[in-house]
Amino acid sequence: MPRQHPIEKIRDIGIIAHIDAGKTTTTEGILYLTGRTHKIGAVHEGDTQMDWMDQERERGITITSAATACEWELKHYPSTGKHGVSIIDTPGHIDFTVEVKRSLRVLDGAVVVFDGKMGVEPQSETNWHYADEYNVPRICFINKINQTGGDFYKSLASIKERLNPNAIAVQLPIGFEKSIRGVVDLVALKAYTYTDFHDKELKEEEIPAAMKEEVTKYRTELIEKAVEHDDKLMERYLENGEITQAELVDAIRKGTIAGKLFPVYGGDGRGVIVETVLDGVVNYLPAPSDLPPVKGTHPETGEEMTREAKDDAPLSALAFKIAADPFVGTLTYFRVYSGTLKRGSYILNSTKGTQERVGRVLRMHANHREEIEEVYAGGIAAIVGLKDTTTGDTLCDPDKSIVLENIKFPEPVISVRISPKTKADQEKMGISLHKLAEEDPTFRVSGDPDTGETIISGMGELHLEVLVERMKREFGVEASVGRPQVAYKETILGEAEAEGKYIRQSGGRGQYGHVWIEVRPTEERNAGYVFVNAIRGGVIPQEYIPAVEKGIREAMERGIVAGYPMIDIEAKLFDGSYHDVDSSEAAFKIAASTAFQEAARKSKPVILEPIMKVQVIAPPEFLGDVTGDLSAKRGKIEALNDRPNIKVVDAKVPLSEMFGYATKLRSMTQGRGSFTMEFDRYDVVPKSIEQMIVEGKK
Repeated sequence: MPRQHPIEKIRDIGIIAHIDAGKTTTTEGILYLTGRTHKIGAVHEGDTQMDWMDQERERGITITSAATACEWELKHYPSTGKHGVSIIDTPGHIDFTVEVKRSLRVLDGAVVVFDGKMGVEPQSETNWHYADEYNVPRICFINKINQTGGDFYKSLASIKERLNPNAIAVQLPIGFEKSIRGVVDLVALKAYTYTDFHDKELKEEEIPAAMKEEVTKYRTELIEKAVEHDDKLMERYLENGEITQAELVDAIRKGTIAGKLFPVYGGDGRGVIVETVLDGVVNYLPAPSDLPPVKGTHPETGEEMTREAKDDAPLSALAFKIAADPFVGTLTYFRVYSGTLKRGSYILNSTKGTQERVGRVLRMHANHREEIEEVYAGGIAAIVGLKDTTTGDTLCDPDKSIVLENIKFPEPVISVRISPKTKADQEKMGISLHKLAEEDPTFRVSGDPDTGETIISGMGELHLEVLVERMKREFGVEASVGRPQVAYKETILGEAEAEGKYIRQSGGRGQYGHVWIEVRPTEERNAGYVFVNAIRGGVIPQEYIPAVEKGIREAMERGIVAGYPMIDIEAKLFDGSYHDVDSSEAAFKIAASTAFQEAARKSKPVILEPIMKVQVIAPPEFLGDVTGDLSAKRGKIEALNDRPNIKVVDAKVPLSEMFGYATKLRSMTQGRGSFTMEFDRYDVVPKSIEQMIVEGKK
């Protein structure tokens, strides 16, 4: 099957934003304008293409990222032929942040959607930093500027101030709020207008006389920013004071791909104005071939390797999402970085060292699918029925293996106890929880060794609520759920060393394990656990070292202060001894566990609690009540900002104080307040609170 679009005409993009900024609506507008759908779905009416799960339609939010593909040919610039655009629409709610992270890992570019009434919101900031982390070039779309309170210029200023000063307008709105009827394109120097956002075409017009001065000011700023990254072009611009449209497009493209420029659009995501954003996707966001070769390592030697985005290069692909599909079984979404993946071929999962056969390959459009024979470099598709592959695994040519960088996910911050309602539910519950945990790396399932109960952990109350609901709808499992509990962690603030011995002699072969372990905090936060083997001269044989590491890891899981898992600890094995006959892996594991616990007790162990970044929006008359209440919750107020008729409070508050806050805020503000909350960091719990946690009162 021939390639549908040459690689330079492929765009793999994501649509990312804060909750309710209009991300799904913008995607619906794109699908309508590209001819992929015949009407624009509305989130509030529950008929969108991309929010296809029942829960998404009922709640009016995106829960799972959905992939689709469409075609676009430049409308308002000289055509360069049809381009294939793969789109992933991601959730905005922080509880489903895993979907944004994994999507950004495999995308070449992103459209960041902002609510024109709100500007930069907390989740826009978090997603922006995720995109920075993965070096994803972006264009910005300020949505809802045609609504009361919508303001393109204020939102643009907030993007420059809070995200990046190199965000630069490439178009300006004609009109204000409800009177907006089009835009002026600062690159093409033309006005594009519409009578109604449902129009099929934009009308090209002269720039309104009243806007000429403003257009000149913003265009000059755009050109000056664009030529900064091209010395020859800058020289010519300084000499002549002008450059051609093609040169300006090229300069903006180079700056955007390099992560130095962020073109900004504005309009109504439901409407025809989205045409201009699609032109921006083609003009300024990269094709797979515009980016440096993907980096990886050799699975055995660890040496660095690269793969170029070419169809005839050795295959390398990354599995970025696992989904349980009720009709076809397990779907593994993947992105091909190099080579061609063919149906019926054998591929190596180099992360796990297992071989898999490629059965059916599907091109996805939300929950609709079409069967395809092969996927080329730059393609995004799904394979049915892979057995051992999980999120972040590398799929590659068995003869030329490579391991691509995995995807790092945040740790869960909230847990609940869950129990099946009937005997019949008991077996099904285990299977359904296993399947849901396979899909979602931020969802963990564990057992309480004391009570035998099942504990599920996730990113927030909504996250767990949705998963329990999915268990009921998709797997028919009824379960009773306990009240939410904070996922505390433990760590140490000091350094210490300790000896661990496990010696047993009771006739016949005995047991002998002896270690010295030193513990200290890791230099980096969120480093988890670092094990250092400093044994020299074979005082402990190499075959017992993994058992020592395992013993330490198990002791860390059990904690020291209140039984919570320990993090951010470096444990160094530096001495010990062994017995030729009596030593065993089990003895060294027990000795290591004992030594670690003793050393940790001497190293100022503390409990850590999740601190949340909270933004509260409320009318001005309730500001005192809101800030007073947040302070009473051990919150630190970080900023107070004004927006039209409302106050915005940014604060950092411990998660343990935020349960039931939605109800409290509603009653405090007569139902007019709202808030968003996302994980910020783990921090040491005050001593008075620590005591309450140990006693089980918190």
